[in-house]
Amino acid sequence: MQKFIVTGGVPLHGDVRVAGAKNAVLKMMAAAALTDEPCLLRNVPRISDVMIMRETMADIGFNVRRVDGDAVEITAVDADWLFVPLEAAMKMRSSFILLGPLLTRFGRVIISNPGGDRIGRRPVDLHVEAMTRLGAEVEYKNGYYFASAPRGLRGARIEFPYVTVMGTENALLAAVRASGTTVIDNAAREPEVDDLIVMLRAMGARIERTAPHRLEIEGVERLSGAEHRVIGDRLEAGTFAIAAAATGGEIRIHGVRPADLGAFLEVLKRMCVPFEEELGADGPVLRVGSASSYRPIDLETRPYPGFATDLQAPTAVLMTQAEGESTIHETIYEDRLDYTTELCKMGAIIEVVDERRARVAGPTPLRGREVEIADLRAGATLVLAALAAQETSVISGVEHVDRGYEQIESKLVALGAQIHRIDA
Repeated sequence: MQKFIVTGGVPLHGDVRVAGAKNAVLKMMAAAALTDEPCLLRNVPRISDVMIMRETMADIGFNVRRVDGDAVEITAVDADWLFVPLEAAMKMRSSFILLGPLLTRFGRVIISNPGGDRIGRRPVDLHVEAMTRLGAEVEYKNGYYFASAPRGLRGARIEFPYVTVMGTENALLAAVRASGTTVIDNAAREPEVDDLIVMLRAMGARIERTAPHRLEIEGVERLSGAEHRVIGDRLEAGTFAIAAAATGGEIRIHGVRPADLGAFLEVLKRMCVPFEEELGADGPVLRVGSASSYRPIDLETRPYPGFATDLQAPTAVLMTQAEGESTIHETIYEDRLDYTTELCKMGAIIEVVDERRARVAGPTPLRGREVEIADLRAGATLVLAALAAQETSVISGVEHVDRGYEQIESKLVALGAQIHRIDA
């Protein structure tokens, strides 16, 4: 186990480049299983979730290797073992994204019920229902889904009762090689979903977004290999933007499309956080500064293009410095306010009204304390709080941060932060 030691109260300044999007790259790695030709992904972050997916796909029998620094090449010629074990599922919920591509290409798969962060139930019933709509037979027993499609998958109409990002992606990955046409209604609109579609089209898939929440897929018999560059991680970019405002500094963020951060930037605007978009030598740059005071806000998470649930907890740190009471309404996951217990240890005044609503009083000084990370976004939240706090904090559970942030402490140190990692 490792810990972060953070001495806060230092304004952060400088330039930072975000890594490739975690929520895109894992799905693209799974997409490589749709073909026996090599797929090359660039801008792949060095995070533990990518390592777990690499190991899981290698165990199935695929050739997965790092090349050229930030690139990963995947060649899925054949599968020796169409099985995704409990160990992989407990470490990373996204391993369930292998259901669709393995089923549509190989006709069968055994996959464990997923684990992942402790932020609510996040059931996979909608994934399974989508597979059955496409003609699969799925049986659940002893913690595993046994899925088969001996006669292949066939196109169908899939309508999700509510927006599910990974459910949309699993259905999409299954439909691209199903016979006939598939229509997915109430499909997710996240930038990571559209980036996956860009990759699949490069592989020869026929996909059209015919309405904001509708995808139409004409199945093809075979897909080819492709080379694709993963988009920048908008959630990492949001984390560094909050770091600038919460510490009283200014940070220039490279490697992300500001257009993908629309709802988040609108929240920064409402809170009076100064920011502007610039054109750098290699693309857009988002410059985020700080102000002497911030306005409180009422925040509600929504599927994209609404405010991202993954940025709700980090934004709560900035709310503690606002002049008045802010409110949070979490509409996506029912347990995503658990981080508030640790944040209150550091001096925050937060009243959790119920499992989805909270009130945050401000401004309140944050103090260094010994706290524990429970999940990935809570980890980023506590790091941000420690950077804004006076005194020194000791943060355990660093492995959760490593799941989604590439070398976060070295990036923060380059911005002037006093943070280092120790073995506990």
